[in-house]
Amino acid sequence: MIPNARDEEGAEKGGEEKNGVNQKTQRIATLAESQEEIARRVAEKKARQPATEPRRKTSAIQGRVIPIAEADAVQEALYAKRQRVYPREVHGFFATTRVAMVGLTLGLYYFLPWFNWGASRQAFLIDLPNRKFHLFAWTFWPQDLFYLTAILVISALSLFLFTAIAGRVWCGFTCPQTVWTEVFLWIERQIEGDRPQQMKLAQLPWNHRQKLLKKTAKHFVWTLFALWTGFTFVGYVTPIRELAVAFTQFALGPWEIFWILFYGGTTYGNAGWLREQVCLYMCPYARFQGAMFDRNTLIISYDPARGEPRGSRARGIEPKVQGLGDCIDCTLCVQVCPTGIDIRNGLQVGCIACAACVDVCDTVMDKMGYPQGLIRYTSENALEGKPVKLLRPRVLIYTGALTLIVVALVIAVLLRVPLKLDVLRDRNALYRETFEGLIENTYTLKLMNMDNAAHRYVITARGIDDLQLRLDHAEVAVAAGEVAEVPVRLQADRKNLTLRSSPVYFRVQARDVDGLSAEQNARFLGPKESEHDDEHEGKHEKKHDKE
Repeated sequence: MIPNARDEEGAEKGGEEKNGVNQKTQRIATLAESQEEIARRVAEKKARQPATEPRRKTSAIQGRVIPIAEADAVQEALYAKRQRVYPREVHGFFATTRVAMVGLTLGLYYFLPWFNWGASRQAFLIDLPNRKFHLFAWTFWPQDLFYLTAILVISALSLFLFTAIAGRVWCGFTCPQTVWTEVFLWIERQIEGDRPQQMKLAQLPWNHRQKLLKKTAKHFVWTLFALWTGFTFVGYVTPIRELAVAFTQFALGPWEIFWILFYGGTTYGNAGWLREQVCLYMCPYARFQGAMFDRNTLIISYDPARGEPRGSRARGIEPKVQGLGDCIDCTLCVQVCPTGIDIRNGLQVGCIACAACVDVCDTVMDKMGYPQGLIRYTSENALEGKPVKLLRPRVLIYTGALTLIVVALVIAVLLRVPLKLDVLRDRNALYRETFEGLIENTYTLKLMNMDNAAHRYVITARGIDDLQLRLDHAEVAVAAGEVAEVPVRLQADRKNLTLRSSPVYFRVQARDVDGLSAEQNARFLGPKESEHDDEHEGKHEKKHDKE
């Protein structure tokens, strides 16, 4: 016979209930249970009313005035004291997948800052003092904010798409809260033991030597891991090798110390103490996920048609003979849940789709000789025997928009030129005439070298016949990440001016790199040749009249 929660924990001091509280302590009803109790009371009250007595409009129907007793039940459920959750360790396909994702994400987080790209540049570095962002071979500047916007839009659409298809799979396998909580739970199990040992330890007085040693050791390891997390976080902004040297020499700056302690403290508090409270009350994603779900979305579900009625039984007995379903009411699905919910009550805001209950239920079904899948990833339509549609309008819209933005971003990054040219025209004078009779306009060119190496550039101009470019130096040297201001003058023969404002084009070409160039347009102002002829003839006639 499969041991249930009472059998497995019968030897524990005082005995515990499903979520890890003493049996002598009265269990506080959940909000759903309180609402069911209210509906039951209203139905019983209506049934007891004599047929001749005119029925009053009850609050349950009108929703205006709620009796005090019913309000107290709901109030008690909403403001109940937190019941500590002790998740039981579980093994299975989804548990292995979750551990793999924890290793992948945390490995990427902790070791990526230590990789260099090239000789001495950190591969991933947000260089705030110099206002640039290094990402492997690319360096992005504030002028490249477009790319960050595109990445944020891609992240949002990806989350919407995955949620529409597979529910809260992000929460269960890759959310930072889930990932770091898994590590903190693993540390806790290594020091305090599994769920029964942790619950026994929690009941001991604080002056007990074993409890004091284990709790101190656990929080010490938690603190070290949290500080390492904060140190790595700062290493994405300050070069991590320089940060490590400063740390060993006790030469960290005040802001570096602040952010290490702040991010480390946040990790320690969220993953060590708050845990499921972040998912239940602080995370907004759990609140608006319902807007992205539909009846075809994959969710963790209990099959009531197969599992009810519940009840314990010996192995090898056909449940239908005893009038039971496949659920043996072992409560292991509750004990392994990191948020402490009972998935048999239906989809709840506390379900993060980690599938721990799926793994443990499949293990129990194997031991009982029943088919797996009493708790499984499925959809509402599948549970009801209706066809499931994967390609739905919202899925197609999300996929199409996501594909277009990703393709556009990849093309933009591949075609990106690490050189920017701005042209500022001198507005103090429209134009001036030189001693040679040429029309001259003055400009200031701003060359921004967004590459990681210095370059020498050659400037040319075109747009008007016989256009002449005057500048102080034939070549302009610009260091990596610097902006150079170059004053230039354009001169043109008034015979070649057919418009008051003619378009001209400045081109900057790197001398040492083929294809590294930028072009920008501007306006050249001056009189038209016909206006000059009329003006000249008018002056000649006035002079002839005077003579």
